Amino acid sequence: MNPENDLLREEPPSYGAVSPPSPILVYLRKVEAAHAQGNDTEHTHRPALKALLESLDPRIVATNEPKRIRCGAPDLVITRKKDNLLQGHVEAKDIGVSLNEAKKSDQLKRYLPALSNLLLTDYLGFRWFVNGGERARFCLAGVKRNREFVHDPSSFARAEKVLKQFLSRDPVRIEGAEDLARRLARLAHLIRGSISLAFQTANVSEVLRDWRAVFAQTLLPELADEGREAEFADMFAQTLAYGLFSARVMSGSARPFTLGEAAKLIPKTNPFLRDFFDLITGPKLDDEPFVGYVQDLVTVLECANMAMILEDFGKGMGAGRRRDPVVHFYETFLSAYDPKLRELRGVYYTPEPVVSYIVESIDWLLREKFALPDGLADKTRFTFTRHDGKKEIEEESHRVLVLDPATGTGTFLFEVIEQIRERFEKKHQAGLWPAYVHEHLLPRLFGFELLMAPYAVAHFKIGLELSGRHLPELWRATWAYQFQGNERVNIFLTNTLEGIEHVTHQAGPLAALTKEANEASSVKRHRPVLVVLGNPPYANFGRQNRNDFILGLLDDYKRGLKEKKINLNDDFIKFVRWAQCEVDP
Repeated sequence: MNPENDLLREEPPSYGAVSPPSPILVYLRKVEAAHAQGNDTEHTHRPALKALLESLDPRIVATNEPKRIRCGAPDLVITRKKDNLLQGHVEAKDIGVSLNEAKKSDQLKRYLPALSNLLLTDYLGFRWFVNGGERARFCLAGVKRNREFVHDPSSFARAEKVLKQFLSRDPVRIEGAEDLARRLARLAHLIRGSISLAFQTANVSEVLRDWRAVFAQTLLPELADEGREAEFADMFAQTLAYGLFSARVMSGSARPFTLGEAAKLIPKTNPFLRDFFDLITGPKLDDEPFVGYVQDLVTVLECANMAMILEDFGKGMGAGRRRDPVVHFYETFLSAYDPKLRELRGVYYTPEPVVSYIVESIDWLLREKFALPDGLADKTRFTFTRHDGKKEIEEESHRVLVLDPATGTGTFLFEVIEQIRERFEKKHQAGLWPAYVHEHLLPRLFGFELLMAPYAVAHFKIGLELSGRHLPELWRATWAYQFQGNERVNIFLTNTLEGIEHVTHQAGPLAALTKEANEASSVKRHRPVLVVLGNPPYANFGRQNRNDFILGLLDDYKRGLKEKKINLNDDFIKFVRWAQCEVDP
């Protein structure tokens, strides 16, 4: 590098004073000096870029986390000092790498839809993307064959202006449920990729290894198999997204929404999810490679107009029947998150008219064939005898216990509640509703779900329905149910098709899943369920449920059949057989 040329590139001082060189020029000199050594990489220049960005806006911090970068995160994360609110991301490439080609890479195809404020650079050329579209570009210098830089001082002023706009850009205000679902899905997809890569590169934490092990022991044994890391990552990422979403709904707008507050805001109606968030959002989260994306989720939710989004959930009320407020949100989320996921796992929602017809039909059967005039709203009790080993135990129970063994997002249980509440509305019995919910509704409704994301959604949806947060203010004051103490929604994270004696005991921080499994097992063993309803998954995903318990039950269906190709091992056949076993006297 020629000192004389360097002097020629200096900006002339003002008369009577010596002006300091511009931050852009200071940055270029650092990068050029390192590049001249001949052994630089994209990592070499990150400190200089960090210093440049922080000098242009002292209100921000640019963070470089090598561990997170190895697991697929952008090179720099920009946050505000005052509240740690995320502002943007920077992805840096080696000097001379084509930014045109970088934009076409799989990495940028993941980043652009998910990261709303992104700067792509090879340290000399810069491109600024907002919501996936290019907003501005500039180039500070070219490079000669001898590695010397050829500065372009005419670009400095514009470069400084663009970088300051990038650093000061406020997060986009989100006004609609569909927009929020898509943004959450894209970030959850990045979290899934980061966790998968952590397993592949042996950078996975002990916390994630432990959670994977306990999920395999209690829910899906195949999660422990080599090559199934992505399935665990998928469960974890979606649960993070929906857990934070549930917390945001409960937070209101009086105070900022932060990660630290999220665990406290998870509704008490879902004790497992509260315990899960207590464990994963503690100090150890800072060591995880995906923590930056979790903060992105928090920022997106903080910028969401929850009042308008909940109003969006309540649309359709004026036409009479209220629609399921969450199922369309979840469908939008899945389509943006991974369109192939639904096909793989048979996760397709049942159309609302079909759900309504099934529930109405069950209600009619209870009234006409079982001599229960109130049908699904029945609150009568009876005494029954159950066996515990050699002991006979006499207990009292509601006569009409309702169970959805593959509850998904809780659509059928939601419809049961809706139809019962409509009767109270027609009779103008709002004053009787809270006592009925506490004494005769929540104790009778049960759901089992294997996958964590729909499990979290189902809890959120039933809690939203009963608390009335999606209702107009006038209706909310009349029909909102206030959950009491530690009262929960009885939807359990469990594998329905496992034997009733299959209860895994865990100690230490993962005891939360053991408790959930034990409560589900208690329902399977001790509750005299009268109504089993729902729509089980139509996929081969459950072909892996090949335990002795469910295969033994299926033998009854196969007895006497000579057709070897008959497909009696699919999940939906197993669920039908399980349901028959559950209601048989």
